[in-house]
Amino acid sequence: AEETTLTLLDTPGHVDFSAEAERALQVLDYAVLVISGTDGVQAHTETLWKLLARYRVPTFVFVNKMDLPGADAAVRLRELRGRFGDGCVDFSAAPDPEALALCSEPLMNEVLETGAAAAETVQTAIARRQVFPVFFGAALRLDGLDGLLRGLQTLTRTPPRWPEFGARVFKISEDAGTRLTWLKVTGGVLHVKDVLPGGEKADALRLYNGGKFRLVSEALAGTVVAVAGPAATRPGQGLGAEADVSAEPVLEPVLSYSLLLPPTEDPRVMLPKLMQLQEEDPQLHIRWDERGRAIRVELMGKVQAEVFRALVKERFDVDVALDAGRIMYKETIADTVEGVGHFEPLRHYAEVHLIMEPMPRGSGIVVDSICPEDGLDRNWQRLILSHVLEKQHLGVLTGSPLTDVKMTLAAGRAHLKHTEGGDFRQATYRAIRQGLMQAKSVLLEPWYAFSIELPPELIGRAISDVRQMSGSFTGPDDAGGMLRIEGSAPVSEMNGYASEVAAYSGGRGKFSCRVEGYRPCHNEKDVIVEMGYDAESDVENIADSVFCAHGGGFNVRWDKVPEYMHL
Repeated sequence: AEETTLTLLDTPGHVDFSAEAERALQVLDYAVLVISGTDGVQAHTETLWKLLARYRVPTFVFVNKMDLPGADAAVRLRELRGRFGDGCVDFSAAPDPEALALCSEPLMNEVLETGAAAAETVQTAIARRQVFPVFFGAALRLDGLDGLLRGLQTLTRTPPRWPEFGARVFKISEDAGTRLTWLKVTGGVLHVKDVLPGGEKADALRLYNGGKFRLVSEALAGTVVAVAGPAATRPGQGLGAEADVSAEPVLEPVLSYSLLLPPTEDPRVMLPKLMQLQEEDPQLHIRWDERGRAIRVELMGKVQAEVFRALVKERFDVDVALDAGRIMYKETIADTVEGVGHFEPLRHYAEVHLIMEPMPRGSGIVVDSICPEDGLDRNWQRLILSHVLEKQHLGVLTGSPLTDVKMTLAAGRAHLKHTEGGDFRQATYRAIRQGLMQAKSVLLEPWYAFSIELPPELIGRAISDVRQMSGSFTGPDDAGGMLRIEGSAPVSEMNGYASEVAAYSGGRGKFSCRVEGYRPCHNEKDVIVEMGYDAESDVENIADSVFCAHGGGFNVRWDKVPEYMHL
């Protein structure tokens, strides 16, 4: 028999660790999505499915736990086809040619002409994400695994490998004091002691199997290897012929916790240690909160918070606690404004005009320029746009991060003698802030998409809870003796609801949720009052401008700035 080498990258299934799964997807040739035969497609499964589509990963589906009561293959297949399309085809026996014919034109033509589909055509359709082979089994009893493994051997093909060196970093970890860069070689060969693009050396190459590893002298294209040596690599980075993963991650933390240290620990000493953990897992956002004089940790939810505490104990032998956590809000604008910034203390000069307009949810910050080059040299223009993107700008309602805004450079001016790079940074930051002071700002909050299944006599309780949470839902629909409602609700209201469902249903209810994205805040006024942010006294984010007269700089308040502008 032909030998097939499979490298498995296992990722946690829990919703709190979706970001870890997301990073691994960037280096997969194929994915196996495992679904429970009794629970079926949950809210979180849909998140993973969207991520697989986003990174264009060909996908096999394994429906597990088919030995448990209530697991019905026909029901699961119907659900998969309903949720994820007709490409989900049962491959546990010979696949149905009629089902395959619906998946792609080449398959349709072959089935019509010969009554069957050629193996190569099926392979191509899987690689193009037109067919998603579905297998059923019970992993603990090893039922159905032979079929899945045979499928992975016969229905996949080795992706093309390039002759020149390329690799993609997907994870940073630490093993007994050694920093490891996990990467997949996508082209060429990586030898031990090679200097990587960026100037760092690959001191050792480790091939892992579970917790054990062996050292190798080279890693060929297609190999996943942990590299000891580099200190400045980061997840998502491309090396050599591989480009960086440019897309912003889909999943980001929505809860921010204050870290409570034992009295013997100094937060300033603890912070750099925790930054090491952030390097390994970029999903952990750790920062010093100047206003609250505390370390804050941004996480996806309670399970991740527990894992974080255990990790800090294991690595640094410190018992930390986290507070109840607070929602991470964002801000955007609802109208188009022109923001202007001028920075001209003695012997400095820069002026920036930005048109700021609202963008659809999930757009982030987008930049553009309509400034003619005869008005401002292209290098200065590039510099201004890089200043727009280099920092997280804060909104003026609550000081939360700004998002979903397009900033277009309309005009700018430099001085032949006095302009330095830092002058445009000052003018750009002030222009953004001055625009925000004029704009109609909108507070955004994260929302969950949820699914709740309960015995019929309890569904009324869930419906009334969701209404109280300012959520919306569809249903109830029949879910095999249970009733199911699906909908969305603010994270601030629904966070922790899983344990409530478990309690009032005596463990019979099922609750699953995923972060759906940001929407206008359901209780904006209350949150603004509670956060008590004063935009005008935020000295880190200034909306005023500095002009020069009679050999000295003077400050001009943001609402008077347009009267003084030079352009």
